[in-house]
Amino acid sequence: MEFKYIPGKTVEVPDIPYKDQIELPASETAVLVVDMQNDFVRPEGKLVVPAASETVARIQQVLESARSRDVRVIYTQDTQVEDDPEFDIWPEHCLIGTWGWEIIDELKPGAQDLICRKNRYDGFYGTWLDHFLSKIWKIKHVVIMGTVSNICVAHTAASAGIRWYHVVLPADGTSALNEFDQALTLRQVSFLYNGSVVKSVQDIRFTD
Repeated sequence: MEFKYIPGKTVEVPDIPYKDQIELPASETAVLVVDMQNDFVRPEGKLVVPAASETVARIQQVLESARSRDVRVIYTQDTQVEDDPEFDIWPEHCLIGTWGWEIIDELKPGAQDLICRKNRYDGFYGTWLDHFLSKIWKIKHVVIMGTVSNICVAHTAASAGIRWYHVVLPADGTSALNEFDQALTLRQVSFLYNGSVVKSVQDIRFTD
């Protein structure tokens, strides 16, 4: 069957099957915060996502709940070097050691948290993320939040789903540059990546 895109045609987004509430066993769950760094979140950042600042308090809420239940917390940190090939695609950003590279103060990792520096969109690519999740901690469920929804969040969610982790994505805990990109991510995670999508971070519960 041939599908043809017609410029100017309005495309209807399929329904996104939101879950009412998700309960996750604390000992088998990890929370993954994707690229909440100054260059992406702060207004003066080099590649700012305006909606990212709206998710900060919501991500904090999940982190507080997770830590109270000893849920593992992981951060990905976009990490670039001078003359990185990615700068042929995007403006220079997240250069290692700069202010823009740092994770925002409101979401600073704790001493017990894992930080995975990454050079591409996917948090699993070239990092130790899967080693800790599967081999060390025996994790089955991954709650993913952060930015940018259709880029680093989506690629990381895809890699998690391909590895058979149950991916949980709160819509109000992720941010994109526009509504289409956000809807695309939610649709892909719920439809393709072994995932569960909820409307709010408040719909996630960690259980003993």
